[in-house]
Amino acid sequence: MNNSISVIKPYKWEGMGVFDDPNVGLVKEPFVGGADTLIDHATSHILNANQGFIAVFSAGNFPDAKIVLEWAREEFSGNVYRWSEKGMEGWLCPALLRYLKQPPAKLYVQVKAAE
Repeated sequence: MNNSISVIKPYKWEGMGVFDDPNVGLVKEPFVGGADTLIDHATSHILNANQGFIAVFSAGNFPDAKIVLEWAREEFSGNVYRWSEKGMEGWLCPALLRYLKQPPAKLYVQVKAAE
């Protein structure tokens, strides 16, 4: 298991949730396939989340991780994760593998306001 913690700053661009991470070669990488809806729900308490928020994630649990996504299935070269607590699913594209060597059984996530 990879215990590293990654951080991205998603935001809305042209009505779509996207993020940039030049460290791994991603610019305006979109969230689609239900991941966008999952993110909207997870960030509903964050003022101005559309302008950007911080998402911290890891294959290992860490302090302040409030969301646990469980791997459900492989689909369209990506992976579907289930947020069982909310009864939601979201598809994560192969860009996930730029952060983790393989799709983990669980993803632990923290979302918080950008400062």
